[in-house]
Amino acid sequence: MPTAANTATAKAPTALRPLKGVRILSLALNLPGPAALMRCQQMGATCVKLEPPPHPTAPAGTPGDPMGLYNRAAYDVLHTGVRIASADLKSEKGQKALHKELAKTDVLLTSFRPSALKKLGLEWKLLQKQYPNLSLVEIVGAPGARAEEPGHDLTYLAENGLITGLDLPPTLYADMGGSLMASEAVLQVRLHQLQKGKGTRLEIALSDAAAYLALPRTWKLTTKGSAVGGGHAGYRVYPCKDGRVALAALEPHFAAALAGEVGLAKSHIMAMFAPETHSATAAFLAGKTRQELDALAVARDIPLFTLPA
Repeated sequence: MPTAANTATAKAPTALRPLKGVRILSLALNLPGPAALMRCQQMGATCVKLEPPPHPTAPAGTPGDPMGLYNRAAYDVLHTGVRIASADLKSEKGQKALHKELAKTDVLLTSFRPSALKKLGLEWKLLQKQYPNLSLVEIVGAPGARAEEPGHDLTYLAENGLITGLDLPPTLYADMGGSLMASEAVLQVRLHQLQKGKGTRLEIALSDAAAYLALPRTWKLTTKGSAVGGGHAGYRVYPCKDGRVALAALEPHFAAALAGEVGLAKSHIMAMFAPETHSATAAFLAGKTRQELDALAVARDIPLFTLPA
């Protein structure tokens, strides 16, 4: 066990780089594709991206990826370590640049509709014939026959019951979940290349990512009144004296520690679902400051996180 004296100087474990030596070419724009490429670069891949020329009305120096216009800071983070080149894939010059890159690429990452891939000469059958060792990871909105449908993160979340009232979600769950699935797909196709000696194709649908994230709700784990849907007094967000507290005392030992502080009997776990337990917990937390609750979390080993009002 490390001592207090040597903890500060102990080296962090070396990160695995399973994609070291793998070359990825991305044509994917906006968020899911670049986020997947960022993950792959962090796993050691050599990443190249071809972007369309910037829109004629865009300010000078704006990237061709719309993300560079929406939020340049996010764009810069997403493309750290990525070599970026501009190419109009609809032009002869752009096609020449594309195929020059494809000839030395292990995995191609796209986010076009199938009809757009066909127009660009990037249908899977044609790619297989031209580059037998190349693998393709296609990010689409919805799978199979629905891949031509228009959609976005918000519509896929709505389709899977993840929109509440009129509020927008706090983050882009389907896009980011899809990016993780896409980076996982890169690992899968690379493993296939090593095992079979040839490339393969995987399709990643953002609607599938949203459906995966929605599984706890589908299983009724998070519906109203369930253990993590507000039914358990130890797993809720409460007001406190100068803010809010996200309380996650769900497991029996955490719930018992909370009950002891609140002044409740440490009896059957189902007591945590009783209305009087909710009332007593709410009253206890309402009388505490964030600082007091932070200290309580450490002293009594209770999982909570305080927030401003």
